[in-house]
Amino acid sequence: MYAIVEIAGQQFKVEHGKKIFVHRLEFEEGKEVEFNKVLLIEDEGKITIGEPAIKDAVVGARVLEKVRGDKVIVFKKKRKKGYRVKNGHRQNFTQIEIISINGIKSPVKAAPKKAESKVTEVSVAEETTKEKKAVKKPAAKKEVAPVKKTAAKKVAEKKPAKKKPAAKKPTKGKE
Repeated sequence: MYAIVEIAGQQFKVEHGKKIFVHRLEFEEGKEVEFNKVLLIEDEGKITIGEPAIKDAVVGARVLEKVRGDKVIVFKKKRKKGYRVKNGHRQNFTQIEIISINGIKSPVKAAPKKAESKVTEVSVAEETTKEKKAVKKPAAKKEVAPVKKTAAKKVAEKKPAKKKPAAKKPTKGKE
């Protein structure tokens, strides 16, 4: 199940449990927020489209934290005029987590249980057989094939070509 919602003037595709960054919202961290400008809802293949928004549709979210984005450098220049301006800014964002779509709460995932370490008792005889198997025989020496010459080496080995004498130019009209 997913929905397309308009939040702070922008449209976002949201799903249960999805965390997204939106432009700065004026809500406290940890507070739950509802967005009622839902444009589309898809539920198990059934799509509902609003004109422009779906009536009585609500997307619930929880404000996680307020953060600032990466620094953006704005540089302006005009050639041959000596005009250069360098500005930079960091955009303010609010991270939210989607907790419900159209009143249907997201399923709470159970925390995975930690696997308990299983201790098995092994007899001394089994341990010695494992140790014997672990000892490997040295590998037989392999013959190394002669190295093939590459094109670069072949070019370096070639003798320089003999220079040919320049052809004489015929003279016109001078006798």
